[in-house]
Amino acid sequence: MDFITQHPVLVVSLAKIVGLMFVLMTTLAYLSWFERKVIAHIQSRWGPYYVGAHGLLQPLADGVKFLFKEDLTPPGADRFVYILAPMLALTLAMTTLALIPFGPPSVQWLGESTLIVANSSIGLMVVFAITSMGVYGIALAGWSSNSKYPLLGGLRSSAQMISYEVALTLAVVGVVLLSGTLNFNEMIAHQSGAFWHWNIFYLGRGSFPQIIGFLCYFMAAVAETNRAPFDLPEGETELVGGFHTEYSSFKFAMFFMAEYANMITVSCLATILFFGGWLSPFPESWTFMRYLPPVGLLALAVYLAYDTVVLARGIARIQLIVVTTGALVIGLACLHPVVLAIIQGPFWFLLKVGLIMFFYVWTRATLPRLRYDQLMSFGWKFLLPVALANLMITALVKIWPLLVNRG
Repeated sequence: MDFITQHPVLVVSLAKIVGLMFVLMTTLAYLSWFERKVIAHIQSRWGPYYVGAHGLLQPLADGVKFLFKEDLTPPGADRFVYILAPMLALTLAMTTLALIPFGPPSVQWLGESTLIVANSSIGLMVVFAITSMGVYGIALAGWSSNSKYPLLGGLRSSAQMISYEVALTLAVVGVVLLSGTLNFNEMIAHQSGAFWHWNIFYLGRGSFPQIIGFLCYFMAAVAETNRAPFDLPEGETELVGGFHTEYSSFKFAMFFMAEYANMITVSCLATILFFGGWLSPFPESWTFMRYLPPVGLLALAVYLAYDTVVLARGIARIQLIVVTTGALVIGLACLHPVVLAIIQGPFWFLLKVGLIMFFYVWTRATLPRLRYDQLMSFGWKFLLPVALANLMITALVKIWPLLVNRG
């Protein structure tokens, strides 16, 4: 106890890092299940179904398979760089999440904010600085494999990520102009009110709705994370598997974990910059909306109870009993006034992030892959000019009242 009281910053920081890593690794595992189930239902299939109830143990089975699968290294590969590439990709992808505020800074423990690991005054710039290095992981993987298909995939990724990074950055500068800060919490506070105060919709004095900026951001983010229809670095129809063709075992899984981590990062950024972050979309006078999280969990528990009794059989029933009990206990605990106040920010933040992730998966399930010339032409000839035009209009609207008053 003396150590905790004497070093509160260290204790809280370690607790936040461990908690974030646990939640993040679990989320990365189940994002594969989520993506496969959503795509399967869109395309009228079952998806993961047999390993656990509704396939909920499929990520565990996949993880065990990757851990025990034979790890092969190509004979002519640069061994050090070959091993470094997936570690670099995953580390950079996960590091950015330390700067994301999952709730208001008012939620504290030992005098420290508990819902963000590192609250930087230039958080947006730090995130972009880290994510801009993500191209090295894929490029080094393609080069070090000493094979033509990974090399072509790495070259594609380098050109694609560098090209779309320009449009991505320009798409968010308009938000920086409107909020006047690079700090995430201050950006969110600037959008306080209800959903019509969010940057994507707000039209007031010296403000311009950033719906064009958001569309440019989202399309550039899909390309930045190498997702369909911009998944040219993998391109299995012509490059076998692209930059990760020569990878196996857990190093192969690390690339996909990095991809999902990057998806979470850009979804969190979209939520903060355009959708009010952890703020509720409803006016503060609508106090009954505070009970939406526990009501949702209790409704989920009721559905799972029905599923357990009527539909589940064998060991799946035991698994559903555990999940149902967990949802019921957490839902009842959320009715406590203290817990209810704490979960408001994280609930709305994660709900918005989840919806953006759903659109990611929906896009993959419905759109075909572009040709490489179409990809580059769209980025340089359409997306970049539109993002630049949005920035110029936003800047003009921002300074127009000053020009009028000075005149």
